[in-house]
Amino acid sequence: MVTGASSGIGLAAAVALARRGDRVALVGRDPARLQAAGDRVREASGERPELFRADFAVLDDVRGLAERLRAAYDRIDVLANNAGAIVLEPLSTVDGFELSIQANHLAPFLLSNLLIDRVGRLVVTASGAHRSGVLDPDDLNAALRRYRPMRAYGTSKQANILFAAEAARRWPDVPAYSFHPGVVRTRFGADSRLLALGMRVLPFRSPEKGAETLVWLANQPASRLVDGGYYADRRLRRPWPRAADPALAARLWTASATAVGLAD
Repeated sequence: MVTGASSGIGLAAAVALARRGDRVALVGRDPARLQAAGDRVREASGERPELFRADFAVLDDVRGLAERLRAAYDRIDVLANNAGAIVLEPLSTVDGFELSIQANHLAPFLLSNLLIDRVGRLVVTASGAHRSGVLDPDDLNAALRRYRPMRAYGTSKQANILFAAEAARRWPDVPAYSFHPGVVRTRFGADSRLLALGMRVLPFRSPEKGAETLVWLANQPASRLVDGGYYADRRLRRPWPRAADPALAARLWTASATAVGLAD
């Protein structure tokens, strides 16, 4: 199960997994792009994936997605929490949260919790941009004040790494990993002319290259990996100290559970 699978890293990972013979399901927000992604996977593998639409900016959409997935599957071998976005201006969701922290962290946190009894492994797309994060679990909307897009994004990516590490501690029977895909040429920043230009002219990685570590983490024997670890280029890496703080990870989990209406 790959979220954010309509384009970029998610679509590249879905294609690679399907070519390996894995049965894949795609989650995306835009129906037309999701349909086109399904066609790409079918063309690459000969098998049409199942498609699930959900908008991670709406937590009720995430709850509905979890219900549909539970009805469809008794087992999800790998849940790849890949959906994410860089938000260029301060926006609040209908749920009252800054959009970056909800779409990139709270929504996959909620989805994982609602499906955890069906999931065999978690893989979370993080980023080296976590270094710019200033996560405060007591104020998940802090980014809305003096908004800076990359700081808000980095904060959500810091949350991704902490979530994977804390998930590994709380769910010892479900291996969990986060990874940095590199700086990848995707639809990120498509609404910004400057960022879009940079995506075209700078030496970014292809989505296929960025997806390699996701596909590798999905298929490696757990005995060869460090549970809760943060990876880049298929190697274990040490994240910046705040993203490796177990006390901060525990605080984030509690705050996130409260935010999405789950008991800690």
